[in-house]
Amino acid sequence: MAFVFTPPATVGLPVSGSDDLFPVRRVYCVGRNYAAHAREMGFDPEREPPFFFCKPNDDASVVPVARGATATLPYPPQTRNYHFEAELVVAIGKGGRDIALAEAASHIYGYAVGLDMTRRDLQIAAREKGRPWEVGKAFDFSAPIGPIRRRADIGVLTQGLIRLDVNGEMRQSSHLTQLIWSVDEVIARLSTLFTLQPGDLIFSGTPEGVGAVGPGDALELRIEGLETLRVRIG
Repeated sequence: MAFVFTPPATVGLPVSGSDDLFPVRRVYCVGRNYAAHAREMGFDPEREPPFFFCKPNDDASVVPVARGATATLPYPPQTRNYHFEAELVVAIGKGGRDIALAEAASHIYGYAVGLDMTRRDLQIAAREKGRPWEVGKAFDFSAPIGPIRRRADIGVLTQGLIRLDVNGEMRQSSHLTQLIWSVDEVIARLSTLFTLQPGDLIFSGTPEGVGAVGPGDALELRIEGLETLRVRIG
């Protein structure tokens, strides 16, 4: 038996200090996981259980960005309010279900910086009608991600500055300690809803300062201890 057409290849993210690639299985995202961002979006940042949405895992949506490279993101169709969201991305290296909080870190392969690019006008319109967010979150080129740094090399990442500049001007600046739900808590909670597997990615949430970008804008995202991510809007 054969496939009726050639199936798409697995997306691989570069791994710092290695020629190997990290194969992407699923892409999970945590919504409103910084209090100040929840407020700027018009919500009470009360510490309720985290909620999740997903992005596609194919090469149309996930954009691997090598060290020192700058990726070009086409301005997406059907939006006039194209936003950046700077995030810590967690790469899962060991699967599991109902993972205990104390064991969560042992399931992490490594960390990277990523952008949850968003068609904000479409997301808000869907949200106000009680519809899913996919048109606002899960479009082509919506998930550029830098090289992964292995937990075995840098340890468990629980603190560090997260900063995003647009055209050299700071737009987002916070600290990983400001996460409402820590990475370990997110992993433990997510594993009660889905069986996590090696290759899964988790976007852990964005701090305040999200905003619109347009053609020609250059974005630079840094998190202490990780590779810098650079993209340009085409």
